[in-house]
Amino acid sequence: MDRSLSGYLQDGGHVLSQRVYYEDTDFSGFVYHARYLHFFERGRTDYIRLLGVSQGALHAQSDPADAVAFVVRRMEIEFKSPARMDDVLTIITRPGEVRGARMLLQQSILRGDDVLATAAVTVAVVNGLGRARRLPDELRARFTRGAD
Repeated sequence: MDRSLSGYLQDGGHVLSQRVYYEDTDFSGFVYHARYLHFFERGRTDYIRLLGVSQGALHAQSDPADAVAFVVRRMEIEFKSPARMDDVLTIITRPGEVRGARMLLQQSILRGDDVLATAAVTVAVVNGLGRARRLPDELRARFTRGAD
C-alpha cells in the first residue's frame, strides 16, 4: 500500500493534501458547499487507515453483532472562506474525546495558512446490526495514542 496517498500522521493527528477539481466546484468556480463533506470524509478515512485500522476487516465479522462501523452522528461546519478550482487543500484531523460508543474529532481545511472551513464531528460506533457498541479497547488505544 502506498501510504503517501493517505497523507501522514503528525502531532497526534492526521494531515492530507487534496487538489480541488472542476467536479468539486459550482457555476461560480467556488467549491460547492457539500463537497467539503467529501474532503472531511477523506481526511477521517485516511486517518483511520494510517492508525492501522482496516474498516473493511472491522465490517467483515462472521457475527454482525461483533462488527465495528463508524457513522457520523453529528457534524457542525463553519465555512470561513471559499476554495477554488486547482487549489491544493490540506485537511487536518485531530482526535478529541474517545469514550463509550463515540468519538469526537476536530477537522479543518486549509489553503496554505488560510483556514477555509472547520468541523466538529461526533462519530458513533455501531455493530453490523446498526446498534451502538463500545469501541474495543485495542481500537480505543490507537485513537487516543494517535501518532505517538
